Amino acid sequence: MTTALADRARAGRQRRTPATRYPRKGLILTLGGGALAAFAMLPATVQARGVPQSFADLAAKVKPAVVSIAVERTGGPAARRGLPPGFRNPFPEGSPYHDFFRRFFDGPDRGGPAEPRRRFRAVGSGFVIDPTGFVVTNHHVVDNATKVEVLFDGGKRRKATVVGRDAKTDLALLKVKGDGPFPHIVWGDSDKTRVGDWILAVGNPFGLNSTVTAGIVSARGRSLGGAALVDFLQVDAPINKGNSGGPTFNMAGEVVGVNTAIYSPTGGSVGLGFAIPSNTAREVVEQLKSGKISRGWLGVQIQDVSDDIAKAVGLEKARGALVAAVMPDSPAARAGVQPSDIIVGWAGQDIEDTRDLVRKVAYTKAGRKVTAVVWRNGSRKSLTVLVAESGVQQAAASAGASPGGNAELGLSVAPVDDGLRRRFGLKRGAEGLVIVEIAPKSAAAAKNLRPGDLVTHVNGNRVATAAAMKRHVEAARRGGRAAVLFRILRGERPIFVTVELG
Repeated sequence: MTTALADRARAGRQRRTPATRYPRKGLILTLGGGALAAFAMLPATVQARGVPQSFADLAAKVKPAVVSIAVERTGGPAARRGLPPGFRNPFPEGSPYHDFFRRFFDGPDRGGPAEPRRRFRAVGSGFVIDPTGFVVTNHHVVDNATKVEVLFDGGKRRKATVVGRDAKTDLALLKVKGDGPFPHIVWGDSDKTRVGDWILAVGNPFGLNSTVTAGIVSARGRSLGGAALVDFLQVDAPINKGNSGGPTFNMAGEVVGVNTAIYSPTGGSVGLGFAIPSNTAREVVEQLKSGKISRGWLGVQIQDVSDDIAKAVGLEKARGALVAAVMPDSPAARAGVQPSDIIVGWAGQDIEDTRDLVRKVAYTKAGRKVTAVVWRNGSRKSLTVLVAESGVQQAAASAGASPGGNAELGLSVAPVDDGLRRRFGLKRGAEGLVIVEIAPKSAAAAKNLRPGDLVTHVNGNRVATAAAMKRHVEAARRGGRAAVLFRILRGERPIFVTVELG
């Protein structure tokens, strides 16, 4: 039997071709012949590029312009316990726990103990964008800072001032004190960055200066919470606490993103990092340099288009932004936009969803005429919109009112919707305007108004839109009044609050 098996094996070897017997050097795959042939037919342009042998040259090129940001803040009881600035007692007035927890969370201005304010230090990252010493970082890195210092790669430390910051995009611009020129890096085109491209992140994780990590772009167009104005790049280069504000580079050494956030169940990197695209950051930074953030305003309440809505109105697929309401005397109203219109185009570009429309409108310059395409009664209709300027009109270093707010009172409001109900725990039947933001040291802040308060009446008049609230405030001013009377619901309790007019 052994001889018979040997004879069969010998016969099999004789039937094989030389190419089969001695395969040429190359990729060996455990695939069927058809699958291997299909792989071989792929054009070279879609096959994976080789892994870089080293990132050392790139790292050496960019590191001198990447800096650490050291920030000093002052804070009361909440800050001392590691809570964010402005943190409030989580229990409402009247709750049996309110008075007990007030001593832990609230300062003397809110009934807490009169403790001395103490200094706290925090660190982040940033990068120099021109030889005169302008530095880009995150808004949350320098928010409420009383002192800012920039530490360069070589160990040189310089004082810096906050030129401007924008909470809506979480970006800030600093200016290093002292003579230049300073080492700097250039912006890249984030629109050309593709999923799968190599990237390099440099920063200050956990205070470890000039740390370099590498990875790829994992995804584009990611949404993070309420950051409607940013479509984030998702990266898997390890970034951690302290990397905030640092740059993400492409292989040409150009900045394609500003590292801002991570998703992590542990607090450390698990390969889910998020960066503000450079094209967004560059536009905001230029406005910060000018001392004013200016964003376009349309004046509509919108919601996403579901599959069922698309079928009902005859759209080929679910896309665009459904207009739920049009604010009186707004750019949308003057252009002829109507409730139940679906905005499917803006300035020659398709609109995918509500976030897409919000972003495109916000980055449209005020005073520009734009063609908006709406889906109405089963067909497209083009409307000409003269874009107005939103309520965000601040010299960027100071806080101002966001769209739909009132700058002089220092508050930002929005009509109640399902998202705000979930965010602030409002009842399903709640109606009015939700306060979503309060400017520090404003008239509203002085009266202890807070995010989540529901404004139902202004000077006895029911309000459902920001425009209506503004009309009643202006009417009070024209009538010579020194303050306006707000009726608000805080939880289930109605409260009347007077807010002084500046």
